[in-house]
Amino acid sequence: MKGTGLTYWLICGVAVLAIASGQARAQRSGTGESSVKVVIVDPAGAAIPGAQVRLGPQLDKAQAIQTDTHGEANFTKLSPGLYRLRVEAKGFELLERSNVVLRAGQNHFEVHLEISKVREETIVQQDKREAQTDLRGNAFTTVLTAEQIAQLPDDPEEFEAAIRQMAGPGAVFRVNGFRGGKLPPKSQIREIRFRLDPFAAENHEASFININVTTKPGINNWHGSFNAGFRDESLNARNAFAPVRGAEQFRRFGLDLSGPLWRNHTSLFLSADGTNAYDSKTIVAALPGDRFSDVIRQPSRKLNLSARVEHVLAATHTLRAEYQRNANRLDNLGVGNFDLPERAYSTDAAEHVFRLSDSGAIGKKMVNEFRFQARRRKSEIDSISDAPTIIVLNAFNSGGAQLADHRRDRDFELADNVDFGFGMHAMRAGLLLEGSAHQSHELRNFNGTFTFASLDAYRAGLPAIFNQRLGAPSVDFTQYQVGWYWQDDFRVFKGLSMSFGIRHEWQTTLEDHNNFAPRFGLAWSPFKEGKTTIRASAGIFYDWFEATAYENILRVDGRQQRDVIVSNPGFPDPFAGRTQFALPPSRIVRDPAMTLPYLEQFSTSIQRQLPSSISLIGSYFYQRGVHLLRGHNINAPVPGLGRPDPGEGNITSVESSANSSRHSLSINLNWVKPKRLALGANYTLSKITNETDGPLSLPADNFNLRADRGPALLDSRHRFVMLSYLTLFKELRLGTTFNFVSALPYNITTGFDNNGDTVINDRPRGVARNSARGAAQWNMNLRLGWGIGFGTSREATSRAQMTVIRSSDSDPLGSMGTRGTASNRWRAEFYLQAFNVFNHVNPVNFTGVQTSPFFGRATAALPGRRMEVGMRFNF
Repeated sequence: MKGTGLTYWLICGVAVLAIASGQARAQRSGTGESSVKVVIVDPAGAAIPGAQVRLGPQLDKAQAIQTDTHGEANFTKLSPGLYRLRVEAKGFELLERSNVVLRAGQNHFEVHLEISKVREETIVQQDKREAQTDLRGNAFTTVLTAEQIAQLPDDPEEFEAAIRQMAGPGAVFRVNGFRGGKLPPKSQIREIRFRLDPFAAENHEASFININVTTKPGINNWHGSFNAGFRDESLNARNAFAPVRGAEQFRRFGLDLSGPLWRNHTSLFLSADGTNAYDSKTIVAALPGDRFSDVIRQPSRKLNLSARVEHVLAATHTLRAEYQRNANRLDNLGVGNFDLPERAYSTDAAEHVFRLSDSGAIGKKMVNEFRFQARRRKSEIDSISDAPTIIVLNAFNSGGAQLADHRRDRDFELADNVDFGFGMHAMRAGLLLEGSAHQSHELRNFNGTFTFASLDAYRAGLPAIFNQRLGAPSVDFTQYQVGWYWQDDFRVFKGLSMSFGIRHEWQTTLEDHNNFAPRFGLAWSPFKEGKTTIRASAGIFYDWFEATAYENILRVDGRQQRDVIVSNPGFPDPFAGRTQFALPPSRIVRDPAMTLPYLEQFSTSIQRQLPSSISLIGSYFYQRGVHLLRGHNINAPVPGLGRPDPGEGNITSVESSANSSRHSLSINLNWVKPKRLALGANYTLSKITNETDGPLSLPADNFNLRADRGPALLDSRHRFVMLSYLTLFKELRLGTTFNFVSALPYNITTGFDNNGDTVINDRPRGVARNSARGAAQWNMNLRLGWGIGFGTSREATSRAQMTVIRSSDSDPLGSMGTRGTASNRWRAEFYLQAFNVFNHVNPVNFTGVQTSPFFGRATAALPGRRMEVGMRFNF
């Protein structure tokens, strides 16, 4: 087993203590423990706070807990088996279920209520220490409220980008347990949960934070919404690097509909959203005669369709099936910064996603969860010109993009998890099988590229390098990967829980099968009031050998395709004149000793519940990357001796020889007053160091690989994000998002091939990789919304007939997270949204080539202020 560092020994030592403690507890008791999270929602799918939930073998002796502001009730210290469930809330119909199966470990149920009469019962509070130390529970999570979700952008891509910006780099997205695809419409999302410390053995991805998006459960009445948004350049600010205000137009629509096909059994969810837009990309270049500045229009068209069906198979089983079709066309890509208009190319892609999931009891002591996902993607890339490319380093790029890529990709994911108990241990085991098939017909750089070191070299007609890719364009291959795990969660005593697990993974494209990854975690609540919780976790995470890197190895193998490289070529004929030297064909190979890369991770966090519903979390995270993939030219010329094999050109060997490290300290604060105020803020101080930018990234010195160790490209030392929501007056609401990112690094190079390896990435003597820094970036987005409801909903009519009236203070959030939605049949909301409202200039694309006329300066900026107006109509 790999990983003999400090993390590995820490895991092994604590694991021995954990197992010994668990065995001692098991000898004192013969039953496992279960914990349950029950989520209560109204007919529109919104959370119901203050509902009473009873759960027990017999209802007259059952424990009763009141739901919190998210509609959740959490039970702990239960024995696995059959239970009865009873839910009561003011203004809603009483609900009872029998034969509810609890497995060992964490259980999760969603229940929706119909409008009915009021009942009063005594509420029993849950033990806070047990809730906070539930390793699969709600501790160390941040939940976006319905109000906060409503204030985020309506455009699906901008919506996802805003969430990713909150989480920081490396976050993993899941929607109802699935990865990939598009996010559902905001109106169908019940909650977005940011979960820290996801070190459980069931997780393949190495991440300090997971983003779990949960859609609303099945409903018993038809609901829908339509939304639209519009913006153009009339209210936008000019980009700081544009000579004029660029043309822009953005038209977006969204439609969703949901309701019962078979009441109390089958529900249908439909959605469609699309955009027809164009924006402007700035060009800042230095031509032989003068500076060149322009803006280029970039059109785009997107259409996303989805359908989801939820069907109750049995009292303890719910089947979910979903289909997505996501299509987009983008034009004039590849233009901007130093690239002139003739460099443009277009992409046209369509993706089909099918998902199927089921979870439920197997007998009385086990619960099984099944997930299946299949995706098919077709994409085409075509350039407007196939003329030879001319690159004058960080001055201008002209000629054709020389791209003709038609590909078909298919992949599937099959996962099964089973939960069971043994003694005091709540165990989970599972299997993950992934497979993919790829067919590509790619022509790239087939007419060649001339690279000039400077404008003076271009004026003199003296290129430094000419390279060209020749050969057959078609590649067809498949790839499979398997992972299985076992995990044991157990409670040592009331305020302390521990977890130990092991995961094993392997991949068909590598001979490396010895990939065992131990995981460990604990949660400790040291004080009786349960307001302080400490968590620590450690583990090893393996990463897959990506299909894109494997495809390049198959494609550029010297026979299928090969790279022709000429030093000191002629111009425009690379083989005429000067002292040109053509290398033998170059190729890409895989190191026979290559293994799967892996990460050793450790984190510790402390959470404190403060007065006035304020939650404060402080976390430290350490990550060490081992055997990371990098490119290495193993036939680079040895100074004074020449190439090791004169009969070969460059041989780029993909090998697992790089390392990385990451330290991160973060503070997270959340303050929520339902329907009135929500504030979330996060500050992160981090340092990320690595030795490579990817599997095909070559070092500056092929004989001293450690010299490439430096800041990672995403090494922003300081990050701060704040999201707020405030009700100004009745239905007038204000939402703001503030983001700050400190300067990112960039690399300084000489602009020449100083070491003769035909790769122009040489740095000045004594200058480390990515040693320069750009400029900090910050912006504030604002959304001002006003809504009005009219008509009487079916739920409100039913409630009036029973002469039951609820006060507005106890009314749960409606489907848009605003007061009054549940009592109105129709509702219209109008909004004004401003991105970068203060029009702050955020410069990017800093130039590190010393021969460039822009050396040390930015040549582009993020968009200035943009204004969007829109509306949403709920029915």
